[in-house]
Amino acid sequence: MAAINHLGFIVAAYAAAIVIVGALVAWVTLDYRALRRTLADFDRRGISRRSGSEPPPPVLPAMEQARGDA
Repeated sequence: MAAINHLGFIVAAYAAAIVIVGALVAWVTLDYRALRRTLADFDRRGISRRSGSEPPPPVLPAMEQARGDA
């Protein structure tokens, strides 16, 4: 019977959690769409992404680099 006394709090907590998760999902979805539009605009203007170019040379560990410098 103690659960009946707290029913209002339980329902309010679940409702708040659903609203918060829904708001986060909406925020991420809207941000994703905005970023896609921005990337499409960049592509239209001829600005390319760095990931589309050739990869940078590999970074050597410090010991191998020191041996090569010596």
